[in-house]
Formats: sequence, structure tokens, C-alpha cells
Amino acid sequence: MRAYELMVIIDGDVDDPKAQSFVKVVTDGITAAGGTIHGKPDWWGKRQFAYPINRKETGYYLVVEAVAPAGSLGELERSLRLADEVVRHKLIKLPVSEATRRGMSGVAA
Repeated sequence: MRAYELMVIIDGDVDDPKAQSFVKVVTDGITAAGGTIHGKPDWWGKRQFAYPINRKETGYYLVVEAVAPAGSLGELERSLRLADEVVRHKLIKLPVSEATRRGMSGVAA
């Protein structure tokens, strides 16, 4: 099992309830891949971009920490890449020391 952090930026032109539905999409994708959510998904809400991305000025930010089998989140990444509402997403594997500091159990090197 590996510790991951996923940030998703949803188009700011999408209405708020539809943007918040991505919390469920992401958490369901992680659990379907055999992973678990660590803590509560962090919904930052609508924020101004530092610079325009795809001619957009704002977006909704979501950050999720998860523990999942190595390489199992590929399908979730693919679905985020194909979703028209997703402006950007970034999935990073946390180093073991950082995962331990955050209290994410079940993490191996």
C-alpha cells in the first residue's frame, strides 16, 4: 500500500453542487481501486487562479489523501483526464516519512 495526495481543480464556470459532486466521484474511484480515504476530503471551494488556465479565471479546489495499492489509481486518473469539468489534477505518491508523519497506516516503501 502506498500513500497518495490528489488535488483536483474543477472549472469555475460549473455550478457549485455539480463541482462538489466530484468529491464523491474521487472518493468512489479510490475505494473502487481498493484504496481508502485518509481523513476527510479537503474542499477549498472556488479560488482565483494566479494566471488564466484554458481561458478560465477561477476554479474549485479539492485535495484528498488516500492509501491505495501501488499503481491502482490509473483508472481514476484517466477518468479525471477525460472529464470536461476538470481543469487540472495532480496525483503524487507521498514519501514514506511524510506518510508516517501524517499518520497514514498501511504504507510500505
